[in-house]
Amino acid sequence: MSLESEAEAGKLAAVYAATSPEEIARTYDAWAERYEAEMAEVGYRHPTICLAFLARHLPAGAGPVLDAGAGTGLIGEWLRIAGYGPVEGVDLSAGMLEVAGRKGVYDRLAQADLTARLPFEDGRFAGAVCAGVFTTGHVGAEGLDELLRVLRPGGVLVLTVKDRTWEGGFAARVAALAAEGAVERIDGTAPYSSMPGVADNAPSRVVVLRRR
Repeated sequence: MSLESEAEAGKLAAVYAATSPEEIARTYDAWAERYEAEMAEVGYRHPTICLAFLARHLPAGAGPVLDAGAGTGLIGEWLRIAGYGPVEGVDLSAGMLEVAGRKGVYDRLAQADLTARLPFEDGRFAGAVCAGVFTTGHVGAEGLDELLRVLRPGGVLVLTVKDRTWEGGFAARVAALAAEGAVERIDGTAPYSSMPGVADNAPSRVVVLRRR
């Protein structure tokens, strides 16, 4: 592992070990200016894979689209290039949102905790992408209902979920929502490494849901 990858692994360990949303936000605030360069160093895959699945299930031109856990705006840039809009973003970290805002690709950015009520009305979005959020120390299955609330019927949610989070209650929640007729699981991936440049990176998967 390179020195850059070792540093990256240390930052990831810090956010995974955080015990409160405030601690997570402070860690990402301090990381914001170097985040994209350092994640590129370790081959971060989630944003690219999520965009591919959104394009498979939501036509270009559809919108509005929510980038949930927008970070520094990686996915927002690509959504614009791919022809989606309006694009709105939400993230816990003010520092990350500051970087995202400089790119000029979002119609609206909001600071919010994905484990609490989001500042959007019911059924606002045609699609939503949530990359790297449902993972250790971040957000669990409790964040899923709120993302579905802000999707319109027929809307598409593309998300990544760490396998240990998936097995720790997320899969059961998706199954329960499907049994209730609230969602349909329409696509996804087998487990893969989101950061091949980080040794022993725990696998994640993409899950695609359609709101009923």
